[in-house]
Amino acid sequence: MLPRGRPRALGAAALLLLLFLIGFFLFGGDLDYGRPRPRGAAALDGDLPAGYGGHNSSDCDPPRPRPRPPKCELLQVAIVCAGHNSSRDIITLVKSMLFYRKNPLHLHLVTDAVARNILETLFHTWMVPAVWPQVSWIPNKHYSGLYGLMKLVLPGVLPPDLVRVIVLDTDVTFASNIAELWALFAYFSDKQVIGLVENQSDWYFGNLWRNHRPWPALGRGFNTGVILLRLDRLRQAGWEQMWKMTATRELLTLPATSLADQDIFNAVIKEHPWLVQPLPCVWNVQLSDHTLAERCYSEASDLKVIHWNSPKKLRVKNKHVESFRNLYLTFLEYDGNLLRRELFGCPCPLPPGAKQLQRALARLDEEDACFEFRQQQLTVHRVHITFLPHKPPPSQPHDVTLVAQLSMDRLQMLEALCRHWPGPMSLALYLTDAEAQQFLRFVETSAVLSARQDVAYHVVYREGPFYPINQLRNVALAQALTPYVFLSDIDFLPAYSLYDYLRASIKQLELDGGRKAALVVPAFETLHYRFSFPTSKAELLALLDAGSLHTFRYHEWPRGHAPTDYAHWREAQEPYRVQWAADYEPYVVVPRDCPRYDSRFVGFGWNKVAHIMELDAQEYELLVLPEAFIIHLPHAPSLDISRFRSSPTYRDCLQALKDEFHQDLSRSYGAAALKYLTALQQPRGPV
Repeated sequence: MLPRGRPRALGAAALLLLLFLIGFFLFGGDLDYGRPRPRGAAALDGDLPAGYGGHNSSDCDPPRPRPRPPKCELLQVAIVCAGHNSSRDIITLVKSMLFYRKNPLHLHLVTDAVARNILETLFHTWMVPAVWPQVSWIPNKHYSGLYGLMKLVLPGVLPPDLVRVIVLDTDVTFASNIAELWALFAYFSDKQVIGLVENQSDWYFGNLWRNHRPWPALGRGFNTGVILLRLDRLRQAGWEQMWKMTATRELLTLPATSLADQDIFNAVIKEHPWLVQPLPCVWNVQLSDHTLAERCYSEASDLKVIHWNSPKKLRVKNKHVESFRNLYLTFLEYDGNLLRRELFGCPCPLPPGAKQLQRALARLDEEDACFEFRQQQLTVHRVHITFLPHKPPPSQPHDVTLVAQLSMDRLQMLEALCRHWPGPMSLALYLTDAEAQQFLRFVETSAVLSARQDVAYHVVYREGPFYPINQLRNVALAQALTPYVFLSDIDFLPAYSLYDYLRASIKQLELDGGRKAALVVPAFETLHYRFSFPTSKAELLALLDAGSLHTFRYHEWPRGHAPTDYAHWREAQEPYRVQWAADYEPYVVVPRDCPRYDSRFVGFGWNKVAHIMELDAQEYELLVLPEAFIIHLPHAPSLDISRFRSSPTYRDCLQALKDEFHQDLSRSYGAAALKYLTALQQPRGPV
């Protein structure tokens, strides 16, 4: 690791840690133990010769055979993860481990509250075969509260019956099977408790710059990006008292740690050198700014773990960095859905909900013309909530979050939307793993987007032939934090004053007093890619009269917004009530706990109509706001609307979904749902 500044202290109240236990029972074939090795390269290539790191060995001793873990032995891995960025990093690490997996894995993720929510959702929806999460909180009352030091306290944090564990930094990438690393525990002597790779820089020699005063270390010291811990022995040896005593003594003459836990580990090892089992360098190839790692990888036949321990990460200066970067990018953009591979040979339980899902999928008829629709409804998409750092605004009783969804081809709308809506937003993006990285770079290079910390982006990873529009809406809706939400679409720009106007209207109408209402925001559209956006209702009406604007979809599907009564709206000074009608699909402001969208509707058609019908069934008033408006901008037709227009089968399947929805509505609301039958008797058309 290289210095990243003094670790930031966190308040004890904010320092609740989550021990997020995720069992990955992932089985594969045998390890490749019989491969011939070049003479003299055993330690570099992952083998430990006799007495490696011990005290009574000879260079003439023959190498011991490499141990192999039992076929179904459960390998324990611990990772400390805090914040939004680390939550992204850990996914790339996990992908690389799963790609080469040969044994069951049990991940122990020690997180802060932010990472806990992100990772819990992600692993629950990833559903790698035979994975089940076990969640428990660990109050941080006894320890320092610095996540940079958490690896020191793992013996007291992890389950007391856990004997051995591999500890990893989030910035490492595997290039081999982690079971080979686990096998190195067999080389520990009776006294050794920690396995580490030597530090691959001159940091601990103290000669990198003038007045450089590193903490004490044994020789070149050791790097803590990859650690093997014998937890049982550490507990018996009084590890907590040992490292605290050493750290307290060193802090009398040294400044705060520059390399967090690594400095303290090294100070303890300097004092008690018999504790450490040196590991082959290939298990932690360190790409720091002052790295000497070339001495390792220039002689190794293959590398095992790459460690991006420079603050510059992929931009570190190294003449071979391109090769290492390509390995990292392979897993960064790798489709995580492909890691949901069936695993054989080791008995293991299914993830929560997997058995019911399998049964539902088995009941589908592949000869059914609507098979793809029904299969898409059952798809569990991986969900990475708050993909980017997010700071929600202080809670306000009338605040409103704009909720929308989009795919890669609508990214260009984000900057304009941020200029029009200054309030919080919750946006679900339907992306591949590779597109998610493009999106990240898009935001980082945009002055407008990178300045907005109140916009929460949630990535739903692509899978299946249809756009899961209502699933996306539900993800964004579930992550909204304000009392009210504005349910919009990404192709609309709101009036510049709409955010403030909505909050004032909620207060004026006393919706926080329990009144059940959906505030309708009238929708308009322009057919021009460039036009002057109106700053007031008067300007909008002038554009409407001039033919530059139109009521939304007036020429294709006027019944979708006709109940808004645009003629009344032109003259209205106060909110007015309208009645639900068949195929009505306005954009509305509702409480955050409103009914969720029906996820059976995928692709194009009836996705909003069904939701408004549900609101009406639950007796929400529909109140049109007289000064509110949004304007739809033109864009190329989506793939799903093209399918709707060209495929009779698509339209037939949509009709079947409508019929099923109405039946479910009748079961839920009884006789009150009879009026919705007319919605199924209307002529078909785009909705």
